[in-house]
Amino acid sequence: MRKINKIIIHCSATPEGREVSVREIDGWHRQQGYNGIGYHYLIGLDGSVNAGRPEANIGAHCRGHNRDSIGVCYVGGCDAKMKPKDTRTPQQRTALRRLVAELQGRYPGATLHGHNEFAAKACPSFDVGKDW
Repeated sequence: MRKINKIIIHCSATPEGREVSVREIDGWHRQQGYNGIGYHYLIGLDGSVNAGRPEANIGAHCRGHNRDSIGVCYVGGCDAKMKPKDTRTPQQRTALRRLVAELQGRYPGATLHGHNEFAAKACPSFDVGKDW
């Protein structure tokens, strides 16, 4: 197993209320030249935690930080006009907290980050440091 030092939170950059599946994101990422979905987990609007890329595999979610991180994405992150917005449902907030706690238990010392800490993007459309 690879050494995990970071957990990086993303949003799917889709409009509030629009569900997106692992299969759909997998297709988007393949169109961009990746060998499948780049995130390790996707959290649906209902709080379901869906497996993406296996944890043992290097992600494709944050340039320069994929080798030592786990990528977690929640569905949403934009308002109806595609402007950044924290669109997490109560169920997504709960699921995200549980998943992060589980991952930090498996990878002691792993730090938590928003994608925007490593890229000039609004993703995940909320301040991870303030939220935790």
